[in-house]
Amino acid sequence: MSILDFVKPDRITIYELSDNRSVFHLKPLEPGYGITLGNALRRVLLGSLKGFAVTSIRIKEVKYEFSTIKGVIEDVTEIVLNFKKIRFKQKTSEINKEVVNVHIGIGDIEKVTGDILNKFISNFQVLNTDLVICNKDISIPLDISFTIEEGRGYVPAEENKKSNDHLIDTIYIDSIYTPIKNVKYTIENCRVGQKTDFENLSLDIKTDGSISPKFALMEASKILIQYFSIFSYEKIGKKKQEEIGENKKYNEEYLRMKTLLKSKLSDMDLSVRTKNCLKSASIKTIKDLVVCDRNNMLKMRNFGKKSLDELESKMKEKGLYFGMDILEYKLDKE
Repeated sequence: MSILDFVKPDRITIYELSDNRSVFHLKPLEPGYGITLGNALRRVLLGSLKGFAVTSIRIKEVKYEFSTIKGVIEDVTEIVLNFKKIRFKQKTSEINKEVVNVHIGIGDIEKVTGDILNKFISNFQVLNTDLVICNKDISIPLDISFTIEEGRGYVPAEENKKSNDHLIDTIYIDSIYTPIKNVKYTIENCRVGQKTDFENLSLDIKTDGSISPKFALMEASKILIQYFSIFSYEKIGKKKQEEIGENKKYNEEYLRMKTLLKSKLSDMDLSVRTKNCLKSASIKTIKDLVVCDRNNMLKMRNFGKKSLDELESKMKEKGLYFGMDILEYKLDKE
């Protein structure tokens, strides 16, 4: 049966219940397509959309998570858990930094809330302004630094620790990046002509306010389209079996290399010294690294032969080298 013979939704109805909650109705759908689309969209919405979260925190004169602070009612563990709940909305899309560092100094204030944090953050807005971070004595100053990073889904504290230069007084925390608070879907029968077994899919999407439900649904759909396009006719429909066998290894290597080039340098497990040298030279991704000239690397400040040997060894393990031609991977178009 041709795909043109399938009954597809002729409209999508949107009911905006609030700024961060909407219900989408898709009908009519062929029998069984309600759960197919609903489950796929729900999984992508909950786990694959980008967001921002706190990844680490430093409190002056505090070296361990299981500590207390003089004049502060909450212990450090409670404060860390409260930072984990903060939801951020990006004010501008022109932030090029991978990590945004924020420092707050609080003096004669008894209750520290998300609204107070907004006074110290320029690139982001704290959405849950009524969230209480801690309660303290008005005469006790509180000095806190924390980092905000972009990511997907949920990342445990151990992974955040591995991907950063570890300092003894830095407390790494679990990061909840997903901007989606809840997704529910229901399926009901609907009538098309004389048939009553077609389906109406209702998607109830609630976000944390950093993005709209409509934008979230569009982004989830784009992700699914990108994955399903792998099975398009142009890619597999015209290939003979022997051609698929010959090109399979090339295609897998191409995708592996493309993914590798887009990854961060933290994935290479480099020493702290080498990472700091590269960071100071604005080399943030593996793509930035491989296009460099080998001889110019030694001209970087504090970058010596030992660091170069380490880099070349790590690159060789992954099939990389200096001066690579990466045009075929079309990274600039993504």
